[in-house]
Amino acid sequence: MKLSKKLSCLGLLLVSLCQTAIAEQFNVLVFSKTAGWHHKSINAGVTALEKMAQNHHFSMDWQEDANLINSKNLAKFDVVLFLQTTGDALNDEQQKALEAFIQSGKGFVGVHSASDTEYDWPWYGKLVGRQFKIHPQIQTARLTVLDRKFPGLEYLPDSSLWTEEWYEFGAELSPNLNYILSVDESTYDPKVSWGDNHGKGMGKFHPIAWYQNYDGGRSFYTGLGHMGVSYENKAFIEHLYGGIYWAATGKGMTK
Repeated sequence: MKLSKKLSCLGLLLVSLCQTAIAEQFNVLVFSKTAGWHHKSINAGVTALEKMAQNHHFSMDWQEDANLINSKNLAKFDVVLFLQTTGDALNDEQQKALEAFIQSGKGFVGVHSASDTEYDWPWYGKLVGRQFKIHPQIQTARLTVLDRKFPGLEYLPDSSLWTEEWYEFGAELSPNLNYILSVDESTYDPKVSWGDNHGKGMGKFHPIAWYQNYDGGRSFYTGLGHMGVSYENKAFIEHLYGGIYWAATGKGMTK
């Protein structure tokens, strides 16, 4: 083999080795289509997730085009993250693609109004775990950590004051939910009425974040993240990354 050809082959090998060495640890598709209420915090969330991807060395693609929720495109990703989605975001074919994605062992992350999405799709309701019912005005309340085993809670004390749009959720739609965070209803006023829709709180136990193994894959949901300023909060960002990391890899749990 001529020297020039040997050098060329060596160069290709080095490029291949370098690409392998710097490859991101996993790939995340951030999806933020809204068919109902549009949260202004979506852009702040995307900016924070882009920075998170750099800090934690994973790749991130942000899309609002539901046509990209197809089997061919989803094959490139390890996690689909629904960021502040609302309403009927996917058609029947796209729904089947997401189902197949989770059934293949991949992960889902839902943020805040991801629970205000796809009410007529039972599989999705079970994937998220609970559905949004109503919320009162934004208030400060006491947030409690329920499960220290789950990753990303290192910056949250056992109990702390937190300001949020506190969602009231309906009944459990999956029996597999493991709860991470809750809010103390005695520290804020949960009562609210929207016409015939009335909220009075969930009682002594009001969950805010949870995770589960579901239909062959993994699902993490957090009800935090309504306000744009939340995405500048280190404790929230690490909480969200813990969910992404676990959904992508199944790792991070402590004993």
